[in-house]
Parts: sequence; C-alpha cells; structure tokens
Amino acid sequence: MNRYVPVAVVLLAICQGACRSSAPSPAAVAVTADTWAVVNGKAITREEVEKTFRRTANPAQPLSEEEATAAKIGMLDELIMEQILIGKANELKIEVTEKDVDTAYAEAKQNITDEAYQQELTKRSLTTADMRERLRRQLTAQKVMEREVASKVTVTDQQVSDFFNANRAQFNLPEEAYHLAQIVVTPVPDQQLANRTGDDATTPQAAAAKVKMLMDRLQSGTPFGDLARDFSEDPESAPRGGDLGLVPMSAIKQAAPALRDAVLKLEPGRARVVSGGGAHTIVFVVAHEAAGQRDLSTPKVKEQITATLKGRREQLLRTAYLTAVRTDADVVNYLARRVVEEQSKNAPAPAPPTPAK
Repeated sequence: MNRYVPVAVVLLAICQGACRSSAPSPAAVAVTADTWAVVNGKAITREEVEKTFRRTANPAQPLSEEEATAAKIGMLDELIMEQILIGKANELKIEVTEKDVDTAYAEAKQNITDEAYQQELTKRSLTTADMRERLRRQLTAQKVMEREVASKVTVTDQQVSDFFNANRAQFNLPEEAYHLAQIVVTPVPDQQLANRTGDDATTPQAAAAKVKMLMDRLQSGTPFGDLARDFSEDPESAPRGGDLGLVPMSAIKQAAPALRDAVLKLEPGRARVVSGGGAHTIVFVVAHEAAGQRDLSTPKVKEQITATLKGRREQLLRTAYLTAVRTDADVVNYLARRVVEEQSKNAPAPAPPTPAK
C-alpha cells in the first residue's frame, strides 16, 4: 500500500455515501441517544462522527447548527459505507498491519513539522491514536476495493484491437494535438468523488497542501495515472487516471491563457499546476502528436486504449459493488431519523380549509 492521504486531508477530508436498510440485523444492539447508526450489528456512535467533524471542520469558518448537522449526516453516511467494507474485510480475511499504519502515518504528516501537527490535533481535540485508527479504517476499506474491484478488471489485446477498429477515426489526427491528463483539486466538498481513496480537499488550505503533496509525489517518481486515480476530484477523468485523450491544437489555443501556456510550454512527461478561484489543476502532457493516422503500433496508442477501457470497467464495477454491498447490509441511520422526526414536530400545522361559499 503506497497511496495515503496527506495530513491536511486526513484532518479535513469529507466523503459522501448512502444510507438504506434492508436485511435483518445479525445481532441486537443497545440503542442510546449516542447511537447514531447501526451497521450489521455494529454501532456507530456520536463521538465517532464528532471526531470526523472535528477533523474536517474549518475552525476559521464556523457553521450554523443546520449546516453542521447536514455535514455530520454526510460524514455518518461515509462511516456507514466504511463499516460495511470493514465487515467485508473480515469475511475476506483482509488485514492492515501495524507496519501499514506506521507507513501511512509517516507519509500523512511528512509535509508538516511534528510541532505543527500536534498543534493541529490539539486544536481539534484529537489524538495520535485517533488519527492512526482513522488511517487503519481507511486502509482496510481501500484494500477491500482493490481486492474486489481493481484486481478483477482486465483488458485483453483483442478488446484493445476491437476498440481501435471501431474508433479508428479517433486516431486519425487532422491537426497537431497534445495528449493530456489532469488531476483536479477543489477547495470545497465534492459530491461525486470517483477516486480510489475517497480523498477530498474541502478548504483552500487543504487544497493547497494536497497539490503540494501530489507534486512532491510526482517528482519522487509516482506515476501520474496512479495519483489521478487515487486523488483527483474530477469524477469523469479520475477513473481513467486523469486521461483527457488527444486535444487538438485549435482547442488548446482557445483555452484560458494560463492553461494554454502551461500546455504549450511543457515537454512530454512533465506536469504543471494551473490555479484559479481556489481550485487547482495539475496538467500533465503525455505526448505531443503530429497530424496523421495512428495504428496500434504507434507509441502510446495501445496503452491509451487499455487505460480507457480499464478505467470505464473499474468505475462500473466499483459503482455496482458498492451498491450491492449497501443493499445487502442491515443499516439503520438513527441520526437521519431523528432529524426528520424533529423537523416534523416543529413544522407548522396546515391551515384549515376555507369554507365553501
């Protein structure tokens, strides 16, 4: 395992999930006011959600009571899905070792001093043990998805050939083009994350720290496609390793000046950050292509098709798998129920009907 969230994201990431109850509960759980959900007989407590909230909340931007509750409902949804995957890990005998956690913890805080890290934990009423447990659960869920989804997606040479023959026109370049890839990082919670880690920067500070971490990882040799699949917040390109395909020169010239200049000044195999409005795009030039017809012997064509087909299938299987395990799980979201019940009690009574004349 070598894909871990940076410390700013460990402290600030929010993910979204879904909540539905179906199968009978395998075991009775004592439900109290602090029980916010029960997943397959395992309680998720208020304190667990509050810890997640303290990790993700921006102290400089306090939320209203309604905003905070809505955020906690979203965090609880993520913890519900995570607990389902941890249950699957037990069934599959998937384990996360202390060494895994040690490595993840070291990488998570590598861009911040020990003193600053401890100050941030203290500010959020969290401990090192809290952060290590969070990493352990994240790594366990990731291992399940790798075992059940990523490892089962294959693309054959025949499938690559069939795709090329069916889309031959796409590989006939009428003009000079750049093969581009991207990693998108936004400073706000994203509702449709499709990256493999569920990583999401939710503040400008977290976004900036995340971009720095990604550029450091690129410079240390981590493949761009792996980072895009793990960390990009663009739901369309993340499953494809950030791949945008071939972009013609005419389109590049019409792009925003910062993006246009970044592409035209980059050599193949290099990346640059383009920022605006608090959001960041790491642009990566895969190749610079001259006009003309390509075939499967042309460098990168086969790899591009393979990556495209694998990305599509992995995203489909991921969506189907998460939907299936959620449907099969026994889930009761008590927090959501209580919010609905409370709002129903406080709703104004309907006006009496107007007497007929």
